[in-house]
Amino acid sequence: MKRFTLTLAALVVATPALALVPINENEVIVDTLLQGFIGDAIDDNCSTLEARKMRALNELTKLRDYALKEGYTGQEIRDFVTSKEEKAKGKAMAAEILKERGAEPGDEAVYCAIGEEEIAKGSLIGDLLRSTK
Repeated sequence: MKRFTLTLAALVVATPALALVPINENEVIVDTLLQGFIGDAIDDNCSTLEARKMRALNELTKLRDYALKEGYTGQEIRDFVTSKEEKAKGKAMAAEILKERGAEPGDEAVYCAIGEEEIAKGSLIGDLLRSTK
C-alpha cells in the first residue's frame, strides 16, 4: 500500500509536466506572438504608424513569465523565440491574416487602415503601434 501511495504521489506531481503541449502549440503563446508579427508587418508597411518598442518588450516579458508559470523551461522559451523556422512560420501566418484583410505588400493605405482600426479597437496589435500623424 505504501508503494502504491508513493507511486500515485509521483504520478500526480509529474502529471502537469506530461500534459504540457509543445510550446509552439500553446494557443496563448502562439496567438500573442502572432499579434506581434502582425503589428511588425504593419510597422514595416505603413509610414504613419510605428512600433511601440517598449510596449512590445513589456508584452514579451509578460509572455515569458506566462510560459514559465505554465511549466516551460527557460531553455525551451529561448529555443522557441530564437528559432528561425518558428519566426518564418509566424511571419507567414501574419502575412496570410493581413492578406485576408486586404493587405498586399506595397499597398501602404491598407496596412495603415488596418493599423488605425486596431489602435481604435484597443487590441494588442493596436497597443503595439502608435500613429506618427
